[in-house]
This record gives sequence, C-alpha cells and structure tokens, in this order.
Amino acid sequence: MQVKKSDSKRQAILATAYRLFRGQGFEKTSIAEIRAEVGGSKATIYSHFTSKEALFVECVLAAAENYMEGTLRHLDASRADPGVALRDFGTSFLNFICSPEQLEVRRLMIAEAARSGTGKLFFDKITTLRAHVSAFLSACMASGTLRSDDPDLAADHLGALLEAEILEPLLLRVRRDSPAREEIALAVRRGVTAFLRAYAPAPTGESGLRSRAKWRTGRTTARSTGT
Repeated sequence: MQVKKSDSKRQAILATAYRLFRGQGFEKTSIAEIRAEVGGSKATIYSHFTSKEALFVECVLAAAENYMEGTLRHLDASRADPGVALRDFGTSFLNFICSPEQLEVRRLMIAEAARSGTGKLFFDKITTLRAHVSAFLSACMASGTLRSDDPDLAADHLGALLEAEILEPLLLRVRRDSPAREEIALAVRRGVTAFLRAYAPAPTGESGLRSRAKWRTGRTTARSTGT
C-alpha cells in the first residue's frame, strides 16, 4: 500500500520529535527546532498535532501502539484456558515495558506529567489500549472461565500484577541490568496465577458447597487459633 504524502510527513515529525524529546526532554525541545529538522512550517506540524503536548504524547505512544498490536494478538478469547493467553500476553507485555528504551520513555512521561499537563492526555490515550485487554477479560467472564466482575478494573489488576516484581526497581534505577528471560517468565507466571485465583469462577453445585463450607471452616479454625 502506498503511503500518502501527509502520512509520510506525520511519521517524519513523530520520528524527529521522539528523538529530540528523548535526548533533551520536553521543555528544552521546541516546535521550531522540530520544524527546522523536518522542514516545512509550524503550521504543517500543527495540522497534524494540535499542540506540543499532543505531539509528545503521540511520540510516547507510537512505539507502544506498534508493539502492542502484536502483543494483543495473544488475547484470544476462543481458547479454552485463559491462563495460556494471559501468560503469552504477559510475557510479551513485560518484555516490552522493561526494555531500556521504554523505561526511559516512561520516566520522561512521569517527569513531565504535572509540569506540562501531558499526564491526562497520556492517560486518555492509554485507556484505549486497556480496552483491548478489558474486552478479552469480558469475553472470559461471559463464557464463565473467569468470574463476572468489572473488566476494566480486572485489566488494571492484571497490569499491576504483571509489573509488580520487576518494573519499579528498573524505573528507579535500583537495578541496571535488564531482566533475563527466565526472570520475566517467572514473574509472569506468578502474576497470572495470582490474577486467576482472584478472578476464578465461583464454585457451583455440590462440590462448590463443599468448597465454601471447607473455606468457612478453615477461617473459623484460623480465628480460634489466632493464625
């Protein structure tokens, strides 16, 4: 498919702005500097992006959207076992967000969120990506493989569990080395296991009644023994 001239110009603006934002930060990068490298006028840039803030957010999300397109393909609600889909998705997701480039971009976004007002713009955009995860979880809830609940909240819980073990030390530069494949696989397995336990379907029938009775007995015993 032939790329339109306007699309080509937009991609050139994004690539140049992304490089400058990463190298200099948001405040030190000007639209005039971007225009000087890309060519054309400021009006050309503003015909594609309504503001410097909007351009910044689009730069941050462009790489994520391109990568997440492949990652989201793992979320196939037709699979009998949602755990397989979630582990495949989680592995791809964690590999991406823990990459040196994405860690740098995330630090930049956090640093600029309050000063430039890009935080809300970024949040509004990222919810469109979360919607894909929510749709998968909603389908699993409808089929009974997950218990019925708010799929948006479930998507947030899933993301938090996947990030829990690894991301924060990397963001804060407590650790410098990238996580190995085995470490990511273990973190994903534990995160998805915790998620599936939290959203397991409610027991039904006689076996379900026995399970609930056993759970209540266990809680009573724990209270009486103080454990």
